[in-house]
Amino acid sequence: MSDLRIDDIFLTQHATAERMDELWATGWRHQGTLFFRYSHWPTAGIEHQIMPVRLDLARFTPSKSQRRVLRKNEDLRWEIAPVEYCDEMHEIFAKHSSRFHENIPQSLFDFLGHAPATIPCQCLMLKAMLGSQMIAVSFMDLGERDVSSSYAIFDPDFSARGLGTLTLLREIEHARSLGRRYLYHGYATRTPSHYDYKKTFNALEAYDWARDEWLPQPRHLIPPPPKPTAEISD
Repeated sequence: MSDLRIDDIFLTQHATAERMDELWATGWRHQGTLFFRYSHWPTAGIEHQIMPVRLDLARFTPSKSQRRVLRKNEDLRWEIAPVEYCDEMHEIFAKHSSRFHENIPQSLFDFLGHAPATIPCQCLMLKAMLGSQMIAVSFMDLGERDVSSSYAIFDPDFSARGLGTLTLLREIEHARSLGRRYLYHGYATRTPSHYDYKKTFNALEAYDWARDEWLPQPRHLIPPPPKPTAEISD
């Protein structure tokens, strides 16, 4: 386990689809036009080692518990389109962010910017609809060969449905339908944290900062995540 420290940022209004693939492949993430990558995350007296993660879409199969989540939500309808903000989306964000008690995000604009459909790259929204009610939405960036799960929010009133897992499973399905290679689903940590759910998916790979290499990882079998205390940047 390397102690190499990475802490880089840059700004850009536009990155080509090919460039987005290159950035994701070297551990970069973005919020709006701010691109960043970092290898350590101190919070609540613990310094976590950041582990960029991705899924090999050709090898992915849902686990037994993930199949249960899919069955539980067969009554939902999905709408997929370029990102367009609406009042209902902001209301869900406000309820979703109330789950956190430190570094509370202020608005969707902080994560996605003001024109996320095209800046800095093409971005889709995947909306989970229960009848006419939106209960979750995730945002997926499109590269040339890969995709990135940018952010997801859900209404906590429906948390029993496993909507955090569900939105990522739906992104995987859509990415595979587009013939994409990898889905980059953000940062996890090597030590236990609220983001361990990102390590519970099959066909998982993690980026080794020192070796500049993606390495296969076993799927983690973990207990339910702790009550959220802070918001990690992706």
